[in-house]
Amino acid sequence: MSRGGGKGPSLKDKLDGNELDLSLCDLNEVPVRELAALPKATILDLSCNNLISLPSDFCSLMHLVKLDLSKNRLQQLPLDFGRLVNLQHLDLLNNRLVTLPVSFAQLKNLKWLDLKDNPLDPVLAKVAGDCLDEKQCKQAAVKVLQHMKAIQSEQDRQRQRKLQAEREMEKKREADQRAKEAQERELRKREKAEEKERRRREYDAQKAAKQEVEKKTKKENVQTRKPASNSRPPQPPRHKHSWSRSVLRVLLFVLLCILCTLAACKLTELQHQPLCISVNTLYEDVLAALQNHKTLQNMLQQNSQQ
Repeated sequence: MSRGGGKGPSLKDKLDGNELDLSLCDLNEVPVRELAALPKATILDLSCNNLISLPSDFCSLMHLVKLDLSKNRLQQLPLDFGRLVNLQHLDLLNNRLVTLPVSFAQLKNLKWLDLKDNPLDPVLAKVAGDCLDEKQCKQAAVKVLQHMKAIQSEQDRQRQRKLQAEREMEKKREADQRAKEAQERELRKREKAEEKERRRREYDAQKAAKQEVEKKTKKENVQTRKPASNSRPPQPPRHKHSWSRSVLRVLLFVLLCILCTLAACKLTELQHQPLCISVNTLYEDVLAALQNHKTLQNMLQQNSQQ
């Protein structure tokens, strides 16, 4: 047992039946381990000491039925103080408590409570009221338990609402994630389809170009390899035909001019001109030559017949 840093006699020496009196021992901390070894001590008096707080393992002393913590300097009780489910009598007079832990609502067997002379929260102070006699202390226990149960229920509802909001938020995140993944899959699918279509167009274009080249090459080969029998007979150069026609036109023109000149010299007054005289003489000579030539042909023909 700690007493201002020193050690005192054994707790068993202070045990009287089921009551253990540790009041006025100048304790700075509670000897929880030694108390846990005395399960018969259901009544514990820790009043009039220098306790500022209770250790968390204090709540393991579930065998306690009556607990006196009055006239200490406690500023708060452990959060799991409600584990002391067998507690029926609790004296917290003249401490420095402002609030009680929510787990206080679990002290379902609590029948007596004194919270006087604590700087309690106004709402809690009003609920607790005075504890000047047995009746008021019992009423304080009932009212404080009800108040703490209401706080616990409200906290439970808030916790449930928070959990529900978190679950909904998680569902929304999961739905958003699924939607995002589906959108990404659709985008990848569309990109893949576009890439496939692009490659198909390139393939078709390459195939068409290749076919065009093959067609052109085949056409050139066919034209190169045509048999000579199928070729057309060589045509005389067009310039030769043009030259023959030109000579013929010139001859016809000259002949026409001669005929015109001859007609003018025979039929007009120009026949006495020197030029016409020469033309007429030439005409008569040519005509005589032609007649002689005709006579010669007739003679040759007659000789051949004989």
